[in-house]
Amino acid sequence: MRVALVHDWLTGMRGGEKVLDVLCELYPGADIFTLIHEPGRLNARIEQHRIITSPLQRVPALKRRYRHCLPLFPTLIERFDFTGYDLVVSSSHCVAKSVIVPSGTVHVCYCHSPMRYAWDQFEAYFGVDRVGWAAHHLLYRPVMGHLARWDARTANRVGRFVANSRYVADRIRRYYNRASTVVYPPVDTTFYEPAAIAPGTHFLIVSALVPYKRIELAIEATRRAGRDLRIVGEGPERARLEAQGHGHVRFLGRLPDEDVRREYQQAAAVLLPAEEDFGIVPLEAQACGRPVVALGRGGALETVLDGETGILVPDSTPDAWAAALARVATLPFRPDAARQQAERFSRAACLSHLSQVISDTVAAGSGRTW
Repeated sequence: MRVALVHDWLTGMRGGEKVLDVLCELYPGADIFTLIHEPGRLNARIEQHRIITSPLQRVPALKRRYRHCLPLFPTLIERFDFTGYDLVVSSSHCVAKSVIVPSGTVHVCYCHSPMRYAWDQFEAYFGVDRVGWAAHHLLYRPVMGHLARWDARTANRVGRFVANSRYVADRIRRYYNRASTVVYPPVDTTFYEPAAIAPGTHFLIVSALVPYKRIELAIEATRRAGRDLRIVGEGPERARLEAQGHGHVRFLGRLPDEDVRREYQQAAAVLLPAEEDFGIVPLEAQACGRPVVALGRGGALETVLDGETGILVPDSTPDAWAAALARVATLPFRPDAARQQAERFSRAACLSHLSQVISDTVAAGSGRTW
């Protein structure tokens, strides 16, 4: 069976790429199609595959500014040719799910999220306070409106949707009018493990520095709580966030996995201030035996046990978060309970479940829509 994997872009190892890594283990001979690829930013298993890119790859100036080409993504993703492939598995949070596959080819989409900026998080990315009145109303709103309509219209190109959480399954139903099967992403509970060290008193964020992550909320809450904050990650929001930060915040940039693990192990608690579709960071933190303070919405409701492995904050105000940060120190926290929770989402569980879902879909044939 000839298999193609499709991923929006390959510029770093985040949650979506960890799902792609599982797919690469399932299909070691598969070709990977992606809009843009930065060699050296992925793990060895992904990099060993044949990677086919879009014309964006040939424009060096765009490699770090590819997000500005968002209006071109539909045209670029539709240009990929899947002639001769029996199975296409798209790993999508933007446009990958909208590839056009030949008749007779099975298409399974692992959906990390319907396109956030075109649907319910438009204001977080393109609000007037971020891009100005003219760009908001005259550029981004019509462009994103067109993109949302295209995104909904092309959902029928997928034979079967797989969602990364019940929360995302609900969004797939709302925006695409499609059912989906939930398969949780993999957590490397072998690599992420507790250490025989006493944690510090500081808090930690591990995140891409993009608008919807709400990192400014954590910066303000830790300031009010009088606690230090360490931030691991890179992204277009870094300069703005650094300008908002005070002496209690340290930006560490992108770190090797071993250093990220050490940061988890040494933190008093790991913070998740955004409404996440799933959120793999809380589970990596729990695998390291550390509590999580997360917004009580979205995927965190499926991964954090309130009052046991962490705290779910009811709303997105600095006062609520500062109160939660004070409360976490009094939590009767058991590292072994956090570890046990993380193991429910192990890589082995993901590998087994995803393999079975795809096998069942292929056995049913390309004519069936799930």
